[in-house]
Amino acid sequence: MAARLFPAVRFVIKGSLAGAAVYVAYDQGLLGSGTQGAEALRKAQAALPPAIQEWTSYIGWEVRTVQMNTLPPTPKFDFSPSDSWNKGVQTVMSALSVAPTRACEYTVEGWKYVKDLVK
Repeated sequence: MAARLFPAVRFVIKGSLAGAAVYVAYDQGLLGSGTQGAEALRKAQAALPPAIQEWTSYIGWEVRTVQMNTLPPTPKFDFSPSDSWNKGVQTVMSALSVAPTRACEYTVEGWKYVKDLVK
């Protein structure tokens, strides 16, 4: 009985946690417009340093204070998703265009192999 009940309880707990996460994100304005998201970010930036300081003092760690508004520069990548997508599409289409020819070649090779085994 307990072995059958455990997966159901686990599913309900996971579903509840996922639902709670979506509700909190919606309640804080993260799923709304850009202005609501920016306001939620400002709230988080204001609330995060005191919360971290409180938890570290509770645990007993020392944390250097870091200015929240100064972020390191983003790394520069020479990567274009559209070029990669186009190359992938071209590769797939090329493979599909030669597929009938390759299938005939592999069939001929397969028949030769089977004939050689039968001899």
